[in-house]
Amino acid sequence: MKLPRRQFLHLAAGAAALPAVSQIATAQTYPSRPIMIVVPFAVGGVTDTIGRVLAERMKSSLGQPVIVENVTGAGGTIAVGRVARAAPDGYTLSLGNNGSHVTTGATYALHYDLLTDFEPITLLSTGPSVLVARKTMPADDLKGLIAWLKSNPDKATGGMTPGSFSHIAGLFFQKSTGTRFQFVPYRGMALAIQDLVAGQIDLAISDPVASLPQVRAGTIKAYGVTTKARLVSAPDIPTLDEAGLPGFDISQWHGLWVPKGTPKNITAKLNTAVMDALSAPTARARLADLSQEILPPDQQTPEALRTLQKAEIEKWWPIIKAANIKGE
Repeated sequence: MKLPRRQFLHLAAGAAALPAVSQIATAQTYPSRPIMIVVPFAVGGVTDTIGRVLAERMKSSLGQPVIVENVTGAGGTIAVGRVARAAPDGYTLSLGNNGSHVTTGATYALHYDLLTDFEPITLLSTGPSVLVARKTMPADDLKGLIAWLKSNPDKATGGMTPGSFSHIAGLFFQKSTGTRFQFVPYRGMALAIQDLVAGQIDLAISDPVASLPQVRAGTIKAYGVTTKARLVSAPDIPTLDEAGLPGFDISQWHGLWVPKGTPKNITAKLNTAVMDALSAPTARARLADLSQEILPPDQQTPEALRTLQKAEIEKWWPIIKAANIKGE
């Protein structure tokens, strides 16, 4: 059956508009099913715990279950790549840090662009790591540790996740102290700490979630905190700056992203839900236990996250590439 030209064009125009109409309708009814937060590291680390704190609160404000899924491997690139390929509908979120969303771009051949293939939602928190070593390490303080490392070049082993913050912090420590040690790759720092407790590796720069329980139990030693402020939860541990490395200050930050093309009213709704979660007293107390500093509301914005991520890429990529660091 032939259609009159005017009727045919009218139907064609209507068909072409269907995806846009569908997207608008989806955005207006969002969320109507469970939301997934994809975490690029193993269960038990600080990134995973932040995700679970957010999920618990966000399910109330969004009225839908919020599920955390841990997708490990390749420095977080498997998880981040999965979100990059997901539908831009607000149901698949990428929670990560300056390891998974900055340094991997200089250490891996990515099939996505860290800046252009994602929409930023919120800059969440920032926090320190802790330089720790096996219990039997002969040095009792940072200066002693540095001296021991210098007298045993390339003999010590340090646990890290390839291309992650633990890796970059370890390189920064080597450069700052003039020491050399071998890196041992792990899929997550919780696993590295297990081997540190067992004496199978010598040291690590780890998030407090994985390391502090073992420090308190006396199964590993702590030499210092990587930022210029001591941990509220462990004020007896000096900063590396105080312990003998003036100016040493490096922190890990966390953010939340969705795939490129996610409707703006969905990203705005997610931002509101996250800000609500971060303002809850229970969430704030839990993140404080993780030694995480929640950013003030004027920095909990997509723009703040994008600006920080871009600045970190410009800062770290040349350093990483000059050191010829490759992901494993």
